[in-house]
Amino acid sequence: MTRAAHTSKDSELRSPRPFLKWVGGKRQLLSELHSRIPSSYGAYHEPFIGGGALFFSLSSVQSHISDANSELINAYTVLRDSVEELIEDLQRHRYEEEYYYSIRELDRSDSFESLSPIARASRLIYLNRTCFNGLYRVNRKGQFNTPFGRYENPTICDTDNLRACSEHLEGVLIRNSSFEGVLDRAKSGDFVYFDPPYVPASETANFTGYAKDGFGPTEQERLLEVCRELHSREVKFLLSNSATSDVLDLYSEFQIEEVEASRAVNSDATKRGKVSEYVIRNYR
Repeated sequence: MTRAAHTSKDSELRSPRPFLKWVGGKRQLLSELHSRIPSSYGAYHEPFIGGGALFFSLSSVQSHISDANSELINAYTVLRDSVEELIEDLQRHRYEEEYYYSIRELDRSDSFESLSPIARASRLIYLNRTCFNGLYRVNRKGQFNTPFGRYENPTICDTDNLRACSEHLEGVLIRNSSFEGVLDRAKSGDFVYFDPPYVPASETANFTGYAKDGFGPTEQERLLEVCRELHSREVKFLLSNSATSDVLDLYSEFQIEEVEASRAVNSDATKRGKVSEYVIRNYR
């Protein structure tokens, strides 16, 4: 039994929201994004799913979500297919520093690969909810390395939201792949939202630690080529990135608009707050 029975009335009362904190998450930018979403489209694709704020706010007939981060994709898959087992496993975790580091250290041992998908998903959510500033970050070996966070009473297992997210994920196609995989799936009339690791707004803002291989200038150029290919196929895309001259130059052939977003996740508290970002699209 992987899915609890809920009444239709219960479902109407719940709106899913991201089950993970994520650097660059789009909850504060949703109104700007929604105002620019095409009035009609076929399937929805999101190749950098991250926290999934836009995905969870949309009702699409067919959705494809993907990411290069295998642990993240495992969490989404388990949440879709085995939410009750995930909830049960999450409820065993404790908010204690020594315990936190024992769970964090699991990916340093050979036994990590033998953990069940449910245990790995539970571990990811637990670490995300209790680590410093909700910062998902891995080193070059792909090992989670964010320190313990100090909170009053962190919510490790938000049962109602996990079930709501699981319902939203029902029937969604989930893949562990690079952003270029969208070219294998997107068809004319479809809609793609890209939320890649951003071009650094300054020399000290270069955070690309979502996956061990990082995301630098070469990957940004590859992403531009994917956008060009989608445009040639008459696939609509919307893309978020930092408001920098590099991004302006990269996407000069497309429509670029500057918006303000709230950023709450930064190791330097002085750099949190309103920041400018670009939203880029190939349609009116």
